[in-house]
Amino acid sequence: MTKVTLKRKIAPRIANGHPWIFANEVNIVDGPVNAGDIVDVYYADEKFCGRGYINPKSQILVRLLTRKKEEINEQFFYNRILEAWQYRQKLGYTENCRLIFGEADQMPALIIDKFNDYFVLQSLAYGIEVWKPAIVKALNQIFSPKGIYERNDVPVRELEGLTQEKGFLSEPFDTRIIINENGLKFHVDIENGQKTGYFLDQQDNRRAIQHIVKDADVLGAFTYTGTFEIHAAHYGAKSVLGLDISENAVAQANKNAELNGLQNIVKFEAMNAFDVLKVWVKEGRKYDVVMLDPPAFTKSRENIQKAITGYKEINLRGMRLIKNGGFLVTSSCTNLVQPELFLEIIEMAAKDARKKLRQVVFQTQSSDHPIVWGMENTNYLKFLIVEVTDR
Repeated sequence: MTKVTLKRKIAPRIANGHPWIFANEVNIVDGPVNAGDIVDVYYADEKFCGRGYINPKSQILVRLLTRKKEEINEQFFYNRILEAWQYRQKLGYTENCRLIFGEADQMPALIIDKFNDYFVLQSLAYGIEVWKPAIVKALNQIFSPKGIYERNDVPVRELEGLTQEKGFLSEPFDTRIIINENGLKFHVDIENGQKTGYFLDQQDNRRAIQHIVKDADVLGAFTYTGTFEIHAAHYGAKSVLGLDISENAVAQANKNAELNGLQNIVKFEAMNAFDVLKVWVKEGRKYDVVMLDPPAFTKSRENIQKAITGYKEINLRGMRLIKNGGFLVTSSCTNLVQPELFLEIIEMAAKDARKKLRQVVFQTQSSDHPIVWGMENTNYLKFLIVEVTDR
């Protein structure tokens, strides 16, 4: 097996358990190097570091799969997936969950979402793509699923020398399915929806709005397929309006409202939230609850300032639309904006809006997306509810 020896001065994160090894942290590669090969990694003092897959085309030269000298084979992937499933079951995620959350489940660059009896897979690095047949085999053995679909239509694969693709990894099936969440039903478009078709990471947070929306007039922006807004209607809101720039998302959101018999309470409209909220502030519109769930504003550190400005501006506009004593529900899925920074941004927005805030809830993604300390990319979602009052 090819041996990779690290430089003496490496980032402490490797020794502390992070699986990524960048090319500039490697001193010697002894042996042949083909993309996807399993290699052994050693520290400069010849102590064993771990075993993982290599890709000379990637900035992340090696991603470690294990810190033990164990064989990487079909059984290895079967065991890892079974362990991940047992962990979710212990936490109560049995119907819909993120079954594999990449590095947090010691399977770097692999995402698997479970929608009841259907599975959606993303393999985002060459080394995990090689093992896709073994992963599919393990899913079939453990779950006997009704269908498996790959959503590898993501640009990051091209950085690994992989093509973008999507399609069936099982017998074909109807990719438009219905799932249950918190006593509600939602259409999920596995083939054409965003990411893997549905955002499971907010499933616990959607329950957190239960009490603040009762008898409230609610505005939701960046609604996608309307899950937060439909929860608000279900939890007793007087009226709910959801906005999204995508006509397709709005059409699906309205279908979801009808699916739950809530179409008389919640409506969705295709609008650019940034522009509309600015106009409505000037018009003096007011709501009891404003909910903001924007997409990631940046994926690169170079644009971090732009993201900060974007989050501040949208939250500022949201606060100005809230009645005195109402609530702001706001999220950020940009992992480069860490929790402390996110709270600072909200505080800056409140100062500019001349509002006083009282924190109700501040939490992360649902626990089927586990956070591993020291791995920033596993701690990406910030979910905040604050009471907003005039100064």
